[in-house]
Amino acid sequence: AGWERPNWFAPAGVEVRDIPSFEEKPNWFFHVAEEHHAIRERAVLIDQTSFAKFEITGKGTEIALQRIAANDLSGPHGKAIYTQLCNEKGGIEADVTLVHVGPDHFYFVTGSGFGVRDSGWVAKHLPPSVHIRDVTNALTVINICGPRSREILQSVTDADISNAAFPFLAARHIDVGHATVLAVRIGYVGELGFELYIPQEFGAHVYDALWATGQAHGIANAGYRAIDSCRMEKGYLYWSGEISPDYNPYEAGLGFCVDLNKSDFIGRDALVKIKTVGVSRKLCSYAIDGFAPLHGGEAILRDGRVVGSTTSVGYGHTLAKTIAFSYLPAEAADQKDFIIEAFGKNYKATRGARCLYDAKMERLKA
Repeated sequence: AGWERPNWFAPAGVEVRDIPSFEEKPNWFFHVAEEHHAIRERAVLIDQTSFAKFEITGKGTEIALQRIAANDLSGPHGKAIYTQLCNEKGGIEADVTLVHVGPDHFYFVTGSGFGVRDSGWVAKHLPPSVHIRDVTNALTVINICGPRSREILQSVTDADISNAAFPFLAARHIDVGHATVLAVRIGYVGELGFELYIPQEFGAHVYDALWATGQAHGIANAGYRAIDSCRMEKGYLYWSGEISPDYNPYEAGLGFCVDLNKSDFIGRDALVKIKTVGVSRKLCSYAIDGFAPLHGGEAILRDGRVVGSTTSVGYGHTLAKTIAFSYLPAEAADQKDFIIEAFGKNYKATRGARCLYDAKMERLKA
């Protein structure tokens, strides 16, 4: 979407370029592993400024967004809500985070490549009294995450960011160094962390303050390939990969984001029917021991018959497994042993839980 962002960081003395590989480990594989382990064991800074970000305000904002979102947005402000925006058939039009920062005041955050599409979907369902404004370029986003991230952030703010004062999904304005930022306790890697939404002119200052303080804690930079490795272990989904208008939240295992008891919303009737009747396919995860050269779109076989194809794929460096997602017919979704074919070779794949790492979310909510 016109942004430049780091996929990985080359250590000193390492050539700064990708060397493509189909069947072997690419040149960046072990460097991404180091970033992955820094996320899981220490702390990292990730530049996520390319998030598409929109401010939604005006009389009736909460009512209007309740009509669009499948999840419930009610309650006091100061929180983030993960939700899908569905169409009348229950298909997922967008997969977003809504941050409720004040009365009739929300931020709408989505993937870098989906901003135009998702904001267009929202805008056409808003009443004239509610306004949506693109603030993508106005806000730097730095994600500080990892088990030591709270210690580092606490060193540069006077705000109480303890677990009791600042629980998972909380959103608060805090001072970091000389900047006032919107801190949201959420992330895409499955570890304790804070997304910091920073006025653009203070972005470098906040980064420098966190980097300097983090040296004593082994802080590192991490790029998008490390994010992808971590999110595969956690079973986090990607719109246009696992989810799209062709799939509904119940098929995708996102039923926890659907509140059928709240006021009416777009797609509710269809989702009630789907939940009552059941789904014909389910999104599943598979693990292959060690490295396998998967790139997405590989055939998945059971008893010599193709039963699906992979969507997202990646290597989980904590689990030392290659991980893949795929939809399966409901009748096959309780089977365990499958074959994934890549470059003419068969790899034994075991269907497992959607979340293969920290399924109880104890690290995320620490």
